[in-house]
Amino acid sequence: MKCLVTVILFFLWMVSFCSCRLLSEATGRRFNVLDYGADGSGKIDATPAFQRAWGDFCQASEETPTLVVPAGNTFLLKSVTFSGPCMSKNPHVLMEGTIVAPDSFDSWDGDDDYENWIGFTAVFGLMVDGGGKFDGQGEAWWKACTDNDSACSNRRQALHFNKCNGLRLSNLHHVNSQRGHISINACDDVEVSNLQILAPDESPNTDGIDISGSNHVNIQDSFIGTGDDCIAINGFSTYINVTGVKCGPGHGISIGSLGKDGAYETVEEVHVKSCALKGTQNGVRIKTWEGGSGYVRKITFEDITFVNSENPIIIDQQYNPNGIRGGPGIKISDVTYRNVHGSSADEVAITLDCAGKAACTNIVMDNVNIISSNPGKQIRASCNNAKGTAISASPIVPCLSS
Repeated sequence: MKCLVTVILFFLWMVSFCSCRLLSEATGRRFNVLDYGADGSGKIDATPAFQRAWGDFCQASEETPTLVVPAGNTFLLKSVTFSGPCMSKNPHVLMEGTIVAPDSFDSWDGDDDYENWIGFTAVFGLMVDGGGKFDGQGEAWWKACTDNDSACSNRRQALHFNKCNGLRLSNLHHVNSQRGHISINACDDVEVSNLQILAPDESPNTDGIDISGSNHVNIQDSFIGTGDDCIAINGFSTYINVTGVKCGPGHGISIGSLGKDGAYETVEEVHVKSCALKGTQNGVRIKTWEGGSGYVRKITFEDITFVNSENPIIIDQQYNPNGIRGGPGIKISDVTYRNVHGSSADEVAITLDCAGKAACTNIVMDNVNIISSNPGKQIRASCNNAKGTAISASPIVPCLSS
């Protein structure tokens, strides 16, 4: 009997041990950058330590290993790219602390990557969250642009994701990038939520989120206020949903620009819903270069609110600051504005400036009501070569049939 009891107890212990081990492997190990020698004062370059931590983290075979950037610490990073694929299908970066970029030109000596500050490439299933902050410390570069200094051309995109299918980005703060804050390129199945992206309205080219060559991207419940587009949707992007975003200051939510230097580019199935734009230079915009080719189609702007925005609704199909001619133009079709309300800082609240060759077709205004932000002042719509329907629109859009 004693032998039987011993065998049973040993069996139960083995089951418990294996269960704990399996649970541990499923949960994944934690790779804290402090354990790899990262200095948390924000004064000493922590890039090599982050690279060592990434090397072990990316090779971990657990279901969800976690790279920890701990709270209460500030880490100084120069340009770095974290490359995959990683062994795990769900690598997790827990960003609880603060990462800062060098704040002066001299601090970047020897760094030849002028495109991106922090990059992730081919990291599939990547999750980045945790409430931490990325601070690009871009003030010196903004001044260089104002002063026409050559350093302006060396500005870096803050956070760049390339070929990161299944990306999940949430609960983070991004401030003061030298150039754009977040770029998403050649990614599929992306979820972005609960971000706060901030830079002064006079900071040049500090886009909030740039999307290019990507499919099935959902951006929701975020606040973006910068010196350029809150969100820019660029060529070869499809099935892009933007929901519950508050934008301002900035240049609004834009498709484009597309077709620069005669390029062929396409964008389709973009749906912007339940967004509010306050004090922006543009509202919801589609911008294409005159000499380009391709198409923009199946676009909806729904439940949009403007507060004192310039150019609340604008399609500019003839953007041509360089005077480039030729090319059939990018065709724009099947664009719907539904339940769009608010106030315009400009006399012209709706602009549909379409080219003669490509034109804009099937433009629908359904329950659009924009008033002047200056009491008693009249506003109007301007349109050229646009065709479609206005079910209910104020101001009246004369080129659309009622």
